[in-house]
Amino acid sequence: MTTAEQHTGVRAPGGGSPHGSAPSPLTPAEEPVDLAPLAAELSAGALVTDPDVVLAHSQDRAIFSPVGRARALVRARSVEDVQATMRFATAHRLPVVPQGARTGLAGAANATDGALLLSVAAMNAVLDIDTVEQTARVQPGVINRQLKDALAPHGLAYPPDPGSVDISSLGGNVATNAGGLCCVKYGVTKDYVRQLRVVLADGSLTTLGRPTAKGVAGFDLASLFVGSEGSLGVVVEIVFDLIPALPDPITGVALFADIKHAAATITEFMASGATPSLLEIIDGHSIDFLNDYGDFGLPAGSAAMLLVQSNGDGSLEAAAAELEQFQRIAESLGAVEVTISDDPADSELFVAARRAVAPAMEKFAATRGGGELVDDVCVPRGALTEFFARMEAIAAEHEVFVSVVGHAGDGNMHPAVIFDAGDEESTRRAHAAFDAIMEAGLDLGGTITGEHGVGVLKNQWLARELDPVAQRLHLAIKRELDPLGLLSPGKMLQALRG
Repeated sequence: MTTAEQHTGVRAPGGGSPHGSAPSPLTPAEEPVDLAPLAAELSAGALVTDPDVVLAHSQDRAIFSPVGRARALVRARSVEDVQATMRFATAHRLPVVPQGARTGLAGAANATDGALLLSVAAMNAVLDIDTVEQTARVQPGVINRQLKDALAPHGLAYPPDPGSVDISSLGGNVATNAGGLCCVKYGVTKDYVRQLRVVLADGSLTTLGRPTAKGVAGFDLASLFVGSEGSLGVVVEIVFDLIPALPDPITGVALFADIKHAAATITEFMASGATPSLLEIIDGHSIDFLNDYGDFGLPAGSAAMLLVQSNGDGSLEAAAAELEQFQRIAESLGAVEVTISDDPADSELFVAARRAVAPAMEKFAATRGGGELVDDVCVPRGALTEFFARMEAIAAEHEVFVSVVGHAGDGNMHPAVIFDAGDEESTRRAHAAFDAIMEAGLDLGGTITGEHGVGVLKNQWLARELDPVAQRLHLAIKRELDPLGLLSPGKMLQALRG
């Protein structure tokens, strides 16, 4: 790789500059830069150079993703702070890594050598809730749950609810187009983004999207930034569309002795025209993790559990009918037990159990050497039975422990490879299994990531998924919006050619 490629994070064909006429390379990480002029433009105390503090902000929750040595941390408190940071970075050719709550699982928020870490976590105000337009205007550091709580008194809801709902920021949710448990019925983040204010690489500020419920004036540039992982600009304000508060659901649980029977149930239930508000799968390993982690009372010994909810769009009769249909299908496909409940306490318990899978798995992994590689492939629902067969084969071939939970209703699976991170051979097998899972997702007509993003962890696989024309388009957009390659170098676009 050439020096220019290392600096820009975007590789051109033949090793040349990806920017047409070669731009000035980014400032080498070892070259001193006087940050005093930047500090003078920022809010008081926004610039942090203490090495320990900078190091503490240099990584998200991904493992096995490289972490560089950042130059400084900017804790932006205003749009003006973000603009000043990007103007300074442009003038001094400094890479910038935008950050939020750093709950990502792909290394997108990890530091790169010589970079400024630009945190918008302190920009965390809910600025406006418009009950007539049914919109909320927020800063990017607002936590997902914080918005939900603010909307409740108004009888409104923001449906996207990733598993990290209590800790992930809405700016980060936009950056990765986060989904979650309710997306099978209500969609993902991009379905609710009406408008964005974005600071571009040169410090200029633009408003993208539309001010009204309808609007087709120009290209849909706001959507371009949803899922861009900070590689095109820094989102500093978001207007979300909202919906009326969600009705209380009826909950169903089905247990299976064979996970492939659970997969067949998902396929047939969704093919019946069902519109569940939640449909999740938890495999037998994960049930064991949960029972060891907390007092969830889940039945042990099952190969898989399906958790389904229906709210019938407010009709208790419609919800009950949909759950009865689920029960008939599940029992016809080998469910050993199906339970339906309209008790809100049951609903809360099962959803809490589903959300607890991540910490429960972390506790289990600690007993196996601490290694976790959490994948995020999404496959067509019709391919789920084959997907689970492939997971069993991969675990056996590579002699690793693979557990699976997922948003079953939309095919977004989260297989996790658990291994001994202190053992070189165990680690090698785990990485091989991780790659095999990614390959299986693509082979089955799916995608390498449903909601966690690409970051560093999957950038080589993005090049596998995108065809040459799509790669060229991605890089052309990057060159236009960030010609110096300042934003998130070495991350999601690193392996593309065009």
